[in-house]
Amino acid sequence: MSPLEIVAVLFNVVGVFLTAQRVRWCWPVSVIAVLLYAWIFYDVKLYSDMLLQLIFAGLQGYGWWRWSTGRIEAGKVRVERLPRRTAVISLLAGVVGALTLGSVMHHLTDASIPWADATLTSFSLVASVWAARKYVVSWWLWIVLDVLYVGMYLYKDLNVTAGLYAGFVVLAFYGLRAWQKDLLAQEQQAAPSTVGAAA
Repeated sequence: MSPLEIVAVLFNVVGVFLTAQRVRWCWPVSVIAVLLYAWIFYDVKLYSDMLLQLIFAGLQGYGWWRWSTGRIEAGKVRVERLPRRTAVISLLAGVVGALTLGSVMHHLTDASIPWADATLTSFSLVASVWAARKYVVSWWLWIVLDVLYVGMYLYKDLNVTAGLYAGFVVLAFYGLRAWQKDLLAQEQQAAPSTVGAAA
């Protein structure tokens, strides 16, 4: 455990909490967190995870833009359902990304556990895009990924980070319930106006 890891954990917890609250400031807070973790993962040769953190830094800007444009109510973004076609395309992209990145890391680097790291990295990108697009189901994917990340970080003796990701599982369940509740409320609000328009 290092002071850098502790600081990174704190920024990550704040970022995920703000995401669950649908507060768009989650994105700049998360930029700091991912840059700190890029350095940490480089040190322990989790190169796919390091690359993921750098990509996350760019995705934070996308998330900030998506959450800043339209569909804002009471300072919070509106959430949405994941279209089936988008789900299929996204998951196939995750598989292709995992196979491609895993192969590169396995054959061209001295990466530790390259295939597991690459798979978690690829599907984390899928989950991040889903979260940026405000899809409720993004929380389900994060729950699965975070559980697997706990095991990987324990294996790499990143015990504080493993604890962080165990906390992320709890926060993801909180985020899921909050977003599901908000989605239901949005759909109930929209229903009367739809009926009125049809009449």
